[in-house]
Amino acid sequence: MSDYQLYCFAQSGNCYRAALMLNLIGADWEPVWIDFFDEGVQRKAPYRTDVNEMGEVPVLVHGGKKLTQSGVILTYLAKHSGKFKPQGEDEELEALRWIIFDNQKVNGFLGPYRFLRIFAKPAGDPAVLAFLKGRIDGNLAIVNKRLEKSPYLLGERPTIADISLAAYLYYPAEEFGFDIGKDYPAIGAWLGRMKALPGWKHPYELMPGYPLGTRGFRNQ
Repeated sequence: MSDYQLYCFAQSGNCYRAALMLNLIGADWEPVWIDFFDEGVQRKAPYRTDVNEMGEVPVLVHGGKKLTQSGVILTYLAKHSGKFKPQGEDEELEALRWIIFDNQKVNGFLGPYRFLRIFAKPAGDPAVLAFLKGRIDGNLAIVNKRLEKSPYLLGERPTIADISLAAYLYYPAEEFGFDIGKDYPAIGAWLGRMKALPGWKHPYELMPGYPLGTRGFRNQ
């Protein structure tokens, strides 16, 4: 058995944060597929009792630990590996600031927008999608402005703040209906730098469940 097991599925940017971090630090890990769209395993009693009472993914298993919430998982892996770790109190607080902003304002809007647009049956109300898109545009502009000043969110090197923020931004542009990298050039350049890191993989190649209805991996 691998050192780490990650409960995940390919379409989840929250899961991708953890999966990408594991790959970037060179961890010995394996995915445990959760069939979110069909069986809804995570919403049923055995999962809530034995894996995560919140009924969510990702869940990282490491020895006797079960860790949930992607920000917690990223922090744990950074501390244990020493990689992508903010250095000192000021950087730790700044990384936390961007992770919270990401979860609430960037991917916190982008994830539901994408879900309502392409996965929900029926699709989301156009007024709701328009509201979310407006919030997304404003918040991506904030990130773009930050990345015009430095190559990564905290400065000259990538940290868990960057891995968190990248979570949904590598999914195909057609899933969003707009191209984030082209619309926000500084974000596009930053995504290229992140993609060049050893161990980077696309979410649909890194986690099982793509295309929908299959357990397998693309290109494997």
